Amino acid sequence: MSDRWQEMAVFVRVANTGSLTRAARELKLSQPSVSRIVGTLEARLGTTLLLRTTRSISLTDAGALYLDRAKRLLAEMEEAEQATRGVDSLHGVIRLAMPVAYGTRAVIPVLPTFLARHSDLKVELVMSDARQNLITDGVDLAIRINVGPLDGSGFGVRKLALVERLVMAAPAYLVAHGMPATPSDLAKHDCILQHGSFGGESWRFTHNKTVTSVDVQPRFWINSAPGVLAATVAGLGIALGTRVMAGEELRTGQLTQLLQPYRLDPAEVYAVLPAGPRPSAKVRAILDHLAASIGAMTSG
Repeated sequence: MSDRWQEMAVFVRVANTGSLTRAARELKLSQPSVSRIVGTLEARLGTTLLLRTTRSISLTDAGALYLDRAKRLLAEMEEAEQATRGVDSLHGVIRLAMPVAYGTRAVIPVLPTFLARHSDLKVELVMSDARQNLITDGVDLAIRINVGPLDGSGFGVRKLALVERLVMAAPAYLVAHGMPATPSDLAKHDCILQHGSFGGESWRFTHNKTVTSVDVQPRFWINSAPGVLAATVAGLGIALGTRVMAGEELRTGQLTQLLQPYRLDPAEVYAVLPAGPRPSAKVRAILDHLAASIGAMTSG
């Protein structure tokens, strides 16, 4: 039975990393050993779980089904062991996904105190402004930002914080193009948009209980929040962002907040957990830490 647990654990690590070599390095095994273990598992099951090419590894339908079940079994085994050892002995790796700018400025700064309390834990950060598939990417916990409630679509969702949204521009841009006095003035300005981000090309403001939606004219589209921030600081246009994302640049005068009497709905920060069994003790521990730390830092 121990061999089956090893096969399962090795397969899950290969599927999560998408690489035999990386899985071998993380498991402290040789690459041929990892390949042999996966091959033995496939032979025993009588089906192909992974499609291998010289450049990539992908799951077959059978592999995706086995991965889901295997992760549940491994999580339950870990939960049983953690319950026996106690919370002070949390160990292993937590794979945490998050947007780049928010992760850099809000999440990473609160991790040292958590890791100091749990010396046997390791955290693998997956930082991208594209939303990961929690199952196929092997993510234990994802931080996502949305305007309004987030549809969990069967996943576990926990709201962590509210983050102020604002409109901003560099002083040099405002000197060259003028300061918008009302939201409708934005239609005359160059605007910077992030692909797939909240707001899109229609920005919604509230002032004295009156709601105004403005269709902005984007001149630049960028696929990451740090790119939007850099383009705005460079004077390329007006952008919509969050206080967390641009707080330092606003404090130092690199950016100016615009249309302050007009309120944008805040962004909501959520933790998303893969569907399935109750999260492991280590995932619950980091989730509780983030809820307390991020909530205290970015709410309001």
